[in-house]
Amino acid sequence: MEQTDYDVLIVGSGAGGGAVLWRLCERWGRNGRRIGMVEAGDLLLPTHAHNIPTMNGRRFLRYFQNPKISKPIGRILPQFSGAKQVFALGGRTLFWTAVSPRMPVSETGKWPVTGKEMKLYYSIAEQIMNVTSAYTKGSSITQLLLQRLRENGFPEADDYPVAVDLQTTKYGEIHSNVFFSSINFLAAALNRRPFDLAVMARAVRVHTERGKVTGLQVMSPEKKSYFLKTRRVILSGSTFETPRLLLHSGIQGRSVGHYLANHSFIIATGQISRRELPEVLGTLGILIPQTEVRPYQFQIYGPGTYLWYQPYEEKPLQDVWQIFFQGFGKVESRFENQVFLDPRRQDEYGVPEIQVNFSYSEKDQAVIRQMTKDMQRVASAIGARLISKEGQPPICLNPPGLDFHESGTCRMGDDGSNAAVNRYGEIFGVSGLYVADNSVLPSTGAANPTLTTIALAIRTADYVIRQLK
Repeated sequence: MEQTDYDVLIVGSGAGGGAVLWRLCERWGRNGRRIGMVEAGDLLLPTHAHNIPTMNGRRFLRYFQNPKISKPIGRILPQFSGAKQVFALGGRTLFWTAVSPRMPVSETGKWPVTGKEMKLYYSIAEQIMNVTSAYTKGSSITQLLLQRLRENGFPEADDYPVAVDLQTTKYGEIHSNVFFSSINFLAAALNRRPFDLAVMARAVRVHTERGKVTGLQVMSPEKKSYFLKTRRVILSGSTFETPRLLLHSGIQGRSVGHYLANHSFIIATGQISRRELPEVLGTLGILIPQTEVRPYQFQIYGPGTYLWYQPYEEKPLQDVWQIFFQGFGKVESRFENQVFLDPRRQDEYGVPEIQVNFSYSEKDQAVIRQMTKDMQRVASAIGARLISKEGQPPICLNPPGLDFHESGTCRMGDDGSNAAVNRYGEIFGVSGLYVADNSVLPSTGAANPTLTTIALAIRTADYVIRQLK
């Protein structure tokens, strides 16, 4: 790769990086443009973990929680103690729930992107990701509980929108890779055109000259340094790694690393009598979306430990089924919540580790209290009794970061006074340097962010393509 002059280099192979790669390959075809991708991790899994036949819900959680798989941010940070990163080809999309709602217009309408553009790019993202609400549609337990919710104050409740391929194998066209991950993006890209990929290649510095990108410094596990030539770099490391790389590269925009946001995240477990349910249950997956008066969303799944189960696994007969509730609350985007470098500590590549300043505002705390009350209403509406576990209250607030929905540290805006990137994801003041991951989201809303990040990443790729015509 050192011998190639790249038109575009992508840093990171997660949701945003994969989406950019796919779009560039899909639109460019075999036109001679040079595309490269560097990933700090190695190949861990060739697909989403749910697609592996030997993986059930219990093994999935054990595998993901292995400290060699999901790693804390730098040293464990008390202010954001729940946060974890996955350094691997495909990143955290190897383990995400695949729940893919759109951000409400009440949220995206404040962003520097038109509603028409958001609608277009949401549609493109949903098509390539196979987002569908048919995953639980027709399931008897889902339809019964949806009816109860709609009759008891939650008319917006609906089936989960999930990124899953539900087509059957036909005429030799195999559709066994059900749950979507960024590996799908890489496969779709590879079948459009060749591209260069380096795993275990740690990007340590973006090089610029006179406000323009000139290349990327990358290091191997043996700590050998390589300089990759390019005039365009698209950073898709993560909400933590992207600002870390920018700051270490001396790119010090006022907003870089600031406005760190996540979702306040509450959970509960309920019990519902088996006698109240139809004989054939199916899978439970319900989304109660954010509204104008409700700055949070609820997800209900089960019965049992997860939204999905392997056909090889026997489902036990039980008198009482457990049902799981999650609530994601909107969190204010505040300048003082930030990621910054810790000059006293460096990783093995000589890059300073990060520290985090984060706290919930009074408004965030009010949302948490309101969300907690409404979760009790949701449980009551479906006839579930919330239970305590291990001495904890029935409804628990998780540590910040455990939602894995962090965003905002390179937020999008109209100028550099309160944003790091422009409306197309380009860093203010540095031509050819783009960001395409959760960090560009200007605000959180309450929806899971991955679909929105992918939609914006595809839009950024289209902008880069137009610039290179």
